[in-house]
Amino acid sequence: MSNTQFAFLEKSRVPIRASLQASIDALGFDLQLYPALDLLSDAGFIPCVFYGVSDIGFELYSGPTSDVIGDNDELLSAIGNHDFCLNMVFHSSMKDCAAVMIVSCALAHDFGAVIFYEGETPMSLEMLLQETPEVIELAKTED
Repeated sequence: MSNTQFAFLEKSRVPIRASLQASIDALGFDLQLYPALDLLSDAGFIPCVFYGVSDIGFELYSGPTSDVIGDNDELLSAIGNHDFCLNMVFHSSMKDCAAVMIVSCALAHDFGAVIFYEGETPMSLEMLLQETPEVIELAKTED
């Protein structure tokens, strides 16, 4: 089963890898992004190192917001002028889910992203910061 978390940003605020990694580090998370990550052009599996464990990550797809939401007025009002979308897809692994949650926290905290999980209501930064440590703890116990 796949799950998708969406990060809507202003395209001009999409961070380079170094800025995103600095944000993750400043938030106190132990996630190392793929060294050549380019959020604007990479597609497919993005490997990460989560608390020293490699071979985890998520699939990344990106493009204009309109490609994702079409003419859904409710979503349009929730995301405002965020014209670019990062789709982060993870599967059954809690470690992969934790990587997506950590990246989402950093994107929301420092780059103004609006985060949605599969069409649910937007996740506030407070909610992300509260739920992410819980996901991390579950991921650490996963075989």
